Amino acid sequence: MIVETGHYALVLALALALVNSILPAWGAASGDRRLMAVAPSASIAIFGLIGYAFFALTYAHVVSDFSLVNVVENSHSAKPLIYKISGVWGNHEGSMLLWVLVLSLFGAAVALFSGSMPQDLRANVLAVQSWIGSAFLLFILLTSNPFARLGAPPLEGNDLNPLLQDPGLAIHPPLLYLGYVGLSITYSFAAAALITGRIDAVFARFVRPWTLVAWICLTLGIAMGSYWAYYTLGWGGFWFWDPVENASLMPWLAATALLHCAAVMEKREALKIWTIFLAILAFSLSLLGTFLVRSGVLTSVHAFASDPTRGVFILAILVTFIGGSLALFALRAGGLKQGGLFAPISREGALVINNLLLTTCCATVLVGTLYPLALEALTGDKISVGAPFFNMTFAPLFVPLFVLMPIGQNLAWKRGDLIGAAQRVAVAFGAGVVCALAIAAWRGGPVVSVLLSGLAVYVIVGSFADLGRRVFASSANVGTVVSRALGVPRQALGTAFAHAGLGVTLLGLAATGWGAEKILVMKPGGRVAIGAYELALDSLFSRAGPNYTEIVGKTIVSADGRVKAVIEPATRFYPARRMSRTDAGIATLGLGQVYVSIADPGENGAVSARIFWKPLVALIWIGALIMAFGGGLSLSDRSFRIGVARRARKVAALPQPAE
Repeated sequence: MIVETGHYALVLALALALVNSILPAWGAASGDRRLMAVAPSASIAIFGLIGYAFFALTYAHVVSDFSLVNVVENSHSAKPLIYKISGVWGNHEGSMLLWVLVLSLFGAAVALFSGSMPQDLRANVLAVQSWIGSAFLLFILLTSNPFARLGAPPLEGNDLNPLLQDPGLAIHPPLLYLGYVGLSITYSFAAAALITGRIDAVFARFVRPWTLVAWICLTLGIAMGSYWAYYTLGWGGFWFWDPVENASLMPWLAATALLHCAAVMEKREALKIWTIFLAILAFSLSLLGTFLVRSGVLTSVHAFASDPTRGVFILAILVTFIGGSLALFALRAGGLKQGGLFAPISREGALVINNLLLTTCCATVLVGTLYPLALEALTGDKISVGAPFFNMTFAPLFVPLFVLMPIGQNLAWKRGDLIGAAQRVAVAFGAGVVCALAIAAWRGGPVVSVLLSGLAVYVIVGSFADLGRRVFASSANVGTVVSRALGVPRQALGTAFAHAGLGVTLLGLAATGWGAEKILVMKPGGRVAIGAYELALDSLFSRAGPNYTEIVGKTIVSADGRVKAVIEPATRFYPARRMSRTDAGIATLGLGQVYVSIADPGENGAVSARIFWKPLVALIWIGALIMAFGGGLSLSDRSFRIGVARRARKVAALPQPAE
């Protein structure tokens, strides 16, 4: 009965979303406050209905209701509870239900927390969000119904794909969806601003917190996905430039550009057209990623579906929303007035360069991802665009961004002093040079790694140069320094941490140049040296899990005659799926990691093993955590929590400056 009510809740959610996509927009156009007032309560109700449907599907997975096609194809009664729950979104139908749940969550959040927003703007934002929700609810009900029943239920299910039976499934997809589906709200704000003509500092101030929330989640989601692939696939890599990985990276680049651009629009009411375009672009790239994953146009370990019918439906949604918003953008853009002026050498100018570099990086990834698909569609030829292309095109564009970040932070708004800003980051530059020279003398190794390490230190130190100048300027009094430090706005502190986190990640990437890899055959008792450590394969033994069996290679990691860690790389076999997967053994030693993956033993009792030493590799993901922490600090600033209402009233009360 719960399953039927869950299906019914989806149908009700679609009906309510259709109503909410029309009445509030009509009310905003006609000035009818009663119709506009429908939007918040309807958005909350839509979230409640979809949330109940999601609960119903989760319940069916937990109790192993094999009368549902979705449960039969993706579950097993012996599967651990965590994978029964996370397995709900480990398939196409369930993940689409999570997709619309996140979409409705952001609509409900705007309804609850944006009471100070102008009523017509809020009504149109929630109406546009409901347009998107209606399209995807219709897609689910017509092509991807998670509540489809079987006439003759089997006694047991087919189990979940072994690669997905991992705690990463419980963390990575929800965070990723909160990120790139969350960018739907920036799209809705942009479309609503174009509809109402309210393209000013008020729009920028309201859209920034929601963009930041999505950006934080997307940052964490990409990082978690990278680490999950790193320890699950057994290749020892953390980023493969897979088309679906690129599909999450592109919205992140666009959202990063949008965050910086919205700051200029809020401060100077400049770059209005570009800010609106980025808000549309960020979610458009998210829709493109959804199409790539679910259309069957590419083969990937991340792909959910290969049904062309579904692909055509999503393509129609993509064309409708991207095409419609760009058409509206083209109609409105010509009527926008010029915003505040600023000198090329200024904080605004630096943010413009930041945007140009980020969007060019995004375009590079887009071309590299779509070109093979377009070529195959047009000529039938198949080519592969892999890491060499992206490394040669993406890196040269991103390196100038790292160089300019600290300098841009130290430029004044409207008109800055480039020489003065360069002087303020001189200490950071010196730290980077000293670090590079010290590493070159100590470790040697690839020149690129040495230079990137120095650049990373420069970025980390330079991120706090402006704050250090504010706190320590012209005073040696401890009390004054402490008082100034406590008075630093959390938004400024968050920006510094976010930039420093990017530098920390770069340092982890640079250190991969000093790593080592060995592929060999080992028997119990065998030893191998890698990096500063010695590994000994102590024993091979079988072990049974809840729904799998595994061969474990107990490995002892030692250095200087002392045991540092004991790891257990394994190969697992899942009988229900008749599939195997590698479970790497990883020992984190300091900030580096010893990584071991093994294959099934041969007849002579030996196993093929891949062994890696990866110095400082943990910094790659620690940097992402620092970036997200910085975003959270900025989000907690008073200007985000209470400044919106005050600024909105202030802007509304003042006449617009002549331009």
